[in-house]
Amino acid sequence: MKLIGMLDSPYVRRVAISLDLMGVSFEHAALSVFSAFEMFSAINPAVKAPSLVLDDGTVLMDSTLIIDYFEALIPPGKKLMPQQAVPLAASLRILGLALAACEKTVQIVYEYKLRPEEKRHQPWLERVTGQLLAACREWEIQLVRGQPDVKSRPDQADITSAVAWSFIQLMVADVVRADDFQTLHAHAARLEGTELFKRYPQV
Repeated sequence: MKLIGMLDSPYVRRVAISLDLMGVSFEHAALSVFSAFEMFSAINPAVKAPSLVLDDGTVLMDSTLIIDYFEALIPPGKKLMPQQAVPLAASLRILGLALAACEKTVQIVYEYKLRPEEKRHQPWLERVTGQLLAACREWEIQLVRGQPDVKSRPDQADITSAVAWSFIQLMVADVVRADDFQTLHAHAARLEGTELFKRYPQV
């Protein structure tokens, strides 16, 4: 089994950390969707990271779909998502906000890195930035409410929150200030200090 994509992508990184914690063995191939486009397209014509090549050659894509696949396969003791409706809804709420914040961060980064300065659309940037900050504010509230205790084993909301926050701070720390989101910042710092996260550094 092979995970395709760079660990500077929060989507690739959340899959790698999740599979490791689930006890799923995989090989990581650090291919960029930019510099290794042709090589990546030979594996997955959609060139979407992460892509996961199963042992039978089936290619899965999208971090959430890949994780869902293994959630369906592994025994209850290794699952990272709650199995009851109420805690599941709380976890999904956190995941939705974390992934929305990631998406908005990517849009801002692409606007600055890929679009010529004279073609940047300021109203669009302001809208996306507002969405990013709104998602982070609600994410902070939900993380406090839904994840009040330090667990011996992180769940999916814990993992994705830490990975997403680290990515946001790497890319747009001047937009999303750590001092304004102290719970998120402390949560990510704690998990980034574990051996699990250190095995899959984002840079």
